[in-house]
Amino acid sequence: MKKLIIVESPAKIKTISKFLDKDYVIMSTMGHIKDLPAKKIGVSIDDKNITIDYVTLDGKDQTIANICKQASSCDTIYIAPDPDREGEIIGWHIAQEIKKVAKKNAKLYRITFNEITKTAILDAVNNPGEINMKLVEAQQARRILDRWVGYEVSPILWKKITKGLSAGRVQSVALRMICDRETSIRTFVPEEYWSILGNFAYNKAVISAPLVNIGKQKADIKDEATAKKVVADLQKETYTVDTITDKIRVRNPLPPFMTSSLQQAAYNMLGFPVKKTMMVAQKLYEGIPLNDPSTPVALITYMRTDSLRIADSALKQTREYIAKNYPAEYLPSQANVFEKKTKTKTQDAHEAIRPIDNQLSPEKISHYLPADEAKLYDLIWKRFIACQMKPAEYAQRQVTLVGGKYIFRVTGSTLIFDGFLRVYHEEEEGEKDDKITLPADLAEKKPVDLKKVDSKQHFTQPQPRFTEASLVKELEKEGIGRPSTYATILNTIRARSYTTLEKKRFVPTELGMLVTDLLVKNLPDIMNPKFTATMEENLDKIAEGDIERDALLRKFHETFIKDLELFAGKKYESKKAVETDITCQKCNQGKLNIRFGKAGEFLGCTNFPECTFTSNFTRDEKGVIELKEAEAPQLLDKTCPTCGKPLRQMRGKFGDFISCSGYPECKYIERKSLPFPCPQCGKNIIERAWRGGKFWGCSGYPQCKLAIFDTIEETPCPECAWPFLTSKTDKNDHTVYKCANKDCTYKSEK
Repeated sequence: MKKLIIVESPAKIKTISKFLDKDYVIMSTMGHIKDLPAKKIGVSIDDKNITIDYVTLDGKDQTIANICKQASSCDTIYIAPDPDREGEIIGWHIAQEIKKVAKKNAKLYRITFNEITKTAILDAVNNPGEINMKLVEAQQARRILDRWVGYEVSPILWKKITKGLSAGRVQSVALRMICDRETSIRTFVPEEYWSILGNFAYNKAVISAPLVNIGKQKADIKDEATAKKVVADLQKETYTVDTITDKIRVRNPLPPFMTSSLQQAAYNMLGFPVKKTMMVAQKLYEGIPLNDPSTPVALITYMRTDSLRIADSALKQTREYIAKNYPAEYLPSQANVFEKKTKTKTQDAHEAIRPIDNQLSPEKISHYLPADEAKLYDLIWKRFIACQMKPAEYAQRQVTLVGGKYIFRVTGSTLIFDGFLRVYHEEEEGEKDDKITLPADLAEKKPVDLKKVDSKQHFTQPQPRFTEASLVKELEKEGIGRPSTYATILNTIRARSYTTLEKKRFVPTELGMLVTDLLVKNLPDIMNPKFTATMEENLDKIAEGDIERDALLRKFHETFIKDLELFAGKKYESKKAVETDITCQKCNQGKLNIRFGKAGEFLGCTNFPECTFTSNFTRDEKGVIELKEAEAPQLLDKTCPTCGKPLRQMRGKFGDFISCSGYPECKYIERKSLPFPCPQCGKNIIERAWRGGKFWGCSGYPQCKLAIFDTIEETPCPECAWPFLTSKTDKNDHTVYKCANKDCTYKSEK
């Protein structure tokens, strides 16, 4: 009796197959097999229906054909993509194809599992279900909303500003957060304040304590004159220990990881970008060979989750592990339970992220794992074990020193029981304790001697720019996006020309600021974080069956189209630019506006075409614009192979390039080339440019039309020996490798 299991990623096949007998065949869709068409909206709406036009993705015809051929001979078929919205739509799409060819009495089921273990797989197979159409409709609603915003708004931006721009239902709101933060930084006015620190002698010890109160008022010192007066007064007083308060401070363990907290911790502690974290976690989930190279072992549970729930079996296993490997005082009497403290409603379909087998400690298996996988597994394992241990305890002593109306206060603490800190040192995530030691023999009403007073000037600081980690935290706090979308949101923001990264922090470009300003003014709903968060909640309600998909889409579309028509109808004398108050230094009449050309942003005179003055520019931290002279092309220590003149570094509309300094007489341009010849004609494969970016193409064009738009992997094809593979990362952070030879069907996924 033949049975077929269809998973999403081929990397799972080996891991799952070891748990099942030979009656089972396991195949993979290798991600999505269908989507909306690339060159049109693909969604039509009228008074009666909302119609979705799905098309088969490039290269997936053969995948579908292979699965359907196998399914046609099977008695039972299990659809088993990832247990989330994207997995559900993948399952629904392949199920539609299978139904066309399946045996009349064949049984078609949907199964899900949160971890790839024998128990979980067998339990899923023995308790199958059906495709969850509410989950499918929730994914469809999200996809349609994103398509409407992206495909309807982007062309308007092309007309208003410049070609090639894009907008997104969630990405544009995330960009607004970055731009709003930048605006607050530029408009921030620092306020001066002073702190005063007293050093007091007690027997042979020195106690350093800050001034906290003057009389009943907080010590709020705004300027140097006031600080000097206070310091002078302090030196006239005599001081005693007023109060000593001793107590035990408890520091509770952090909860296990969910997607957002894992992304933040991996960024802060390991330096992993969000995309990398998800790619590495995917490998840990799907399975990595340990002592047996032929048998992958799944190491963690599903990594896209916003739940802190822990299965009873995992709690039992963890408590047994702690009892066996640590002293008895580290195990609490009952398991620790955690609740999510954010605006968004938890989708409890999955557990928190945890190791599948606690016995596989990082020390036991790290030497089997690649470096990045070892680091992330270590983080997940330690955080999970620690979450079920007792709190750390500190002996905390607060001392108040008084002299006249002046009150100093200092708090010291000593770790007396490390608890969960024995496993997981959370201070690495930014929660560090100040190491302040106070004399053990200090007693109330005892005199102390003021030896020194230090006053220090400070200025208030604006909020810092967002890092990837802090942006994810803010998105989660505001209820924007979901665990499966954070990585995609950040990838999109980084891929566009709307932001740059400076010291790992997002800085909006002039284009990003202009696009955001234009969208906020003209499409206030889709740019409103609260509106976007409410939409996320409504998508969840579709999945739960509380809202109809089409009712939500119609309500959104009605308002959106009205705003869109008004936006599209607004006339501008020329393409939108960023206005400044800088007078043109050439004509002394026009103002210099920031405009956007093929080579980037520049300042141009408003009297164009009468005045053709342009200039590069920079902005300082306060947003003040400074004109910048264009850098002369840099001559290189290389000569032109055509005419012998020096080569020079240039910048054009497609970025930096190297050309001959003898232009226009010599038109030589240096091309980047691959280290192997074109397998079709033997000529060089060189980097070429077009309006959509760069690609690799044969230098023998147009006779040879080889063109590669994906990333080149310098690895020969294992099937046909073609000299290279190509790779592409999909929306779920799966990297798909395939042969560039059109006659070869080789494909793999990691």
